Amino acid sequence: MGEVPVGAVITHGHRIIAEAYNLRETLSDPTAHAERIAISIAGRSLGTWRLDDCKLYVTLEPCAMCAGSIVLARLPTVYYGVADPKAGACDSLFRITNDRRLNSRATVQGGLLADECGALLSQFFRRLRTPTKLS
Repeated sequence: MGEVPVGAVITHGHRIIAEAYNLRETLSDPTAHAERIAISIAGRSLGTWRLDDCKLYVTLEPCAMCAGSIVLARLPTVYYGVADPKAGACDSLFRITNDRRLNSRATVQGGLLADECGALLSQFFRRLRTPTKLS
């Protein structure tokens, strides 16, 4: 699909209530990140915007927009695969999800399946940089 391969899953108890992946290119929407879409789906699934009993699992460390969405949704726990040194807003560049000035915070743990997530992203970007041969 030409989308950066970032996926997100939200659980409530032992049940998956939302699954999403990046759709920025497909929807021509700069806000169509996997996390933001999954948060919207989870809210509809539970009938509330408060996701305080949920956990978010995502391939790549959330950006500032997604970290803000995590705080606003009151998601208490976030697991991500690989850090994002250029845009990560949970650990790398900022710590939005743990900012004590905000009314809600999330416990964040990076490195979940980091090798697999990193390989998936590296392979995608390697393919983008490889020129295609015309027949």
